[in-house]
Order: sequence, then C-alpha cells, then structure tokens
Amino acid sequence: MALTSSSALIPTKSGFVQGQSLLPSSRTHQPALPIKSVRPIVAVHAAEPAKNPVVSDKPPKQQAVQTASSSSSLATNHNAVPAKWSLETWKSKKALQLPEYPNQEDLQSVLRTLDSFPPIVFAGEARNLEERIGEAAMGNAFLLQGGDCAESFKEFNANNIRDTFRILLQMGVVLMFGGQMPVVKVGRMAGQFAKPRSDSFEEKNGVKLPSYRGDNVNGDAFDLQSRTPDPQRLIRAYCQSAATLNLLRAFATGGYAAMQRVTQWNLDFTEHSEQGDRYRELASRVDEALGFMTAAGLTIDHPIMTTTEFWTSHECLLLPYEQSLTRLDSTSGLYYDCSAHMLWVGERTRQLDGAHIEFLRGVANPLGIKVSDKMDPNELVKLIEILNPQNKAGRITVITRMGAENMRVKLPHLIRAVRRAGQIVTWVSDPMHGNTIKAPCGLKTRPFDAIRV
Repeated sequence: MALTSSSALIPTKSGFVQGQSLLPSSRTHQPALPIKSVRPIVAVHAAEPAKNPVVSDKPPKQQAVQTASSSSSLATNHNAVPAKWSLETWKSKKALQLPEYPNQEDLQSVLRTLDSFPPIVFAGEARNLEERIGEAAMGNAFLLQGGDCAESFKEFNANNIRDTFRILLQMGVVLMFGGQMPVVKVGRMAGQFAKPRSDSFEEKNGVKLPSYRGDNVNGDAFDLQSRTPDPQRLIRAYCQSAATLNLLRAFATGGYAAMQRVTQWNLDFTEHSEQGDRYRELASRVDEALGFMTAAGLTIDHPIMTTTEFWTSHECLLLPYEQSLTRLDSTSGLYYDCSAHMLWVGERTRQLDGAHIEFLRGVANPLGIKVSDKMDPNELVKLIEILNPQNKAGRITVITRMGAENMRVKLPHLIRAVRRAGQIVTWVSDPMHGNTIKAPCGLKTRPFDAIRV
C-alpha cells in the first residue's frame, strides 16, 4: 500500500506518504472553479511571493488547449504563448514505458471500444478532490493516499477491496482525531495496474522475454504467450476498475464508513496485538465523543457522520488507455481523464519534453509528481510551471520518494526552489518506495524505523 498526506507521517501495508503545504498565494489555476476561502496561515514553510507570477487571460474553455508553454520557453520567458494542446499532441513527443503491441489493429479496435465506454469517474468529482487537496495545500487538511503498489487480476475480490478501504478508514480516523483536521482519503485503487520497468526485457536461463508491465499489459508468468502485450487486457482492466469503484462508492456511502462503526474497522490480524489495543483505545475515545454529542442533542445521523468522501488515483503510464478515457466536460469546457480522480507522473516518465507531461498538462485532474533524490530543483520548478501555469492550489502534489537518509539532504533544496518560485504545491512523502530492502526470504520489505523518520 502507498499513502500520501499533508501534515504528518503514517505507515500502511505497502506504502505511505506525507506532505506539508508551502504556500505563496491563492491564485487559481482555473478561474471558473473557485476554491473555498481559507483563513491565513502562519507557517515556518510559508512560500515566498512569486517574482514573476503566472497570470492567464484565457477564458476557461480555452484553458484545456492552451495551458503551458514548452519547457524551453519556460526556461527563458514566463510570458511565452502556450503551445496548443489536444488529445493527440502527446503523440508528437517521445513516449517512454509504453509496451510494444505486436497486433496494432487489435490495439486500435480496443481503444475504439474504450472510447465508447462510459467514464469511470466524473469531472465534478475530480474538481471536488482538487478543492480538498487545495485545503491540504493551505494547511487546513491532511492528505492520505494508500493502496497496493499494483493491482492484479488474480487478487480481485470484494474482501481485498474492503480490507484496503477499511485500513484507510482506520488511518483516517486516527489522523483526524489526533490532528483535529479533515483527512482527504485517496486510494491507489480502481486503475493502478501498470508498472514502469528499468529494462524492457527480462532474461532467465538464456531465455529473453518482454518484462512484466502489469496485468493490464501482460502476464507475470515467464513464457512467451504470457509476456506478449495483449490489448484485450485493457478491457479487463477497465471493467475491474469500474467494479472496484462501484464497491468503494457503496462502502463510502452505504453505512460501512459511518463513524459509529469505528470500533469495527480493525483488521483481524491486529486483534491480539499491541497496535490493535492502541487502536481500540482510540476508537473508544471516539465513541465517547459521539456519545457526548448525542447527549447534547447533536445528531449523529447527519451524512457527514454516516458517509465519507473517497477518491481514486493511479500512475498515468499507458497513454493510449488514458486518452481513450479522457472526456470533454460540458460544465467547464475542460478535458478530464475519467479513468481516475487523480493521476500522477512517475520518476521514469516526467521528462519536460516527454509525452506524459504533454498529455497531463491538458487534463484538468489534480496531478501528482513523483520525485527522487535525482530531481534537480530547477527542473522541478519548470515541471510545476508546465503543469500548473496559473498556480492553482490543489492542482499539484509533489510526492517525494528518496529514502530516509536522502530525504534529509535532498528535500530541503527542492522545497527552497519551489518556495522561491512562489508555487503552491502539497508536499507528500512516500517512505515505502524509497526505503526498500530485501528480506532473507527474498521478499521486498521496509524497516519501520525508516518509515517513521
């Protein structure tokens, strides 16, 4: 599981992230979509005002096609005319980490089918998430993101979906009760299938086959049939994503997420553990608070007490799939990638002049940028300028994955560069992917002390 947050650290079963807001201003990215007013913040990390604030005079309907200038223009002139954007412009750029399908006709047929399918999420939901993340950027909420490193077809069942949802609920209530602020819950679910690879091929005993790239591309068995990229897997991934989100919506709004059930959210494996005891103690305190509210005449049947907001996210990797699920929103006139509420660009595909950045700059979803200790501070500033030219709070979340030791050395330089540029971002720490070690049994794991640092 991987998690993100905006003011504290939290672990989970395969990943977690933390962030802290560093703010310069409240200028919006899309004028047609206002953010709720928030109180001024006094913070150690308050960002410095932008020396060259980016202002757009384009009407909202043109924003999707004219969002950011090219990376070379950004380096020299903030006022350069943005390049035109369309659903196809990413194809003129170099695209990394895309599988090579042997049957292009089959691929195009699948993509046309996906074009005709309903969206998995809706534009209004993505806008709501951007607003909530904007609150986190302002220091008024906590962003928690969690889920498996990659979903699989074999492990797809209701119990696994429920357990992931339940642990996020559990962590969310601990954070909300301890931090006394709202928690924005985002799952790495309902679409997180694809896996970037360092090498396109894998070799065993003299046999060389395409690398396993996730269940929506090929199979993990080491044989030619399984490893050959199959476009039909995209259809199955779509169906599984839609079914997963359908169940998540039911859990979030059907009573399972009610605060009165807080004592029932504990996972079975923690039942007789010290951690389980600590959670039950906190849950009892929450129950006492709810009892006090009832005695005082405050209703606990309000929707805010019986339901929860829950969003989905995944890495934007397979661009043909993402393009097929991108829709023009009739309300705002903007394009939204309706495969998930939030998308992020990974370490291997965040090139300033690359296809993935070109695609993402034109969709209005909230976006994440994964950065490691290899990230140059000036490059990060340029990347944020491309993806968020109007400096809208909630649009960009910077997810750092660099390990406990590198974090102390490298992260301050990134923070200072973004502050000097006056950019509004939500800072998030991912201690799972940066602290990986191999256990004696051969499985990857992470030391808990490194996660907590």
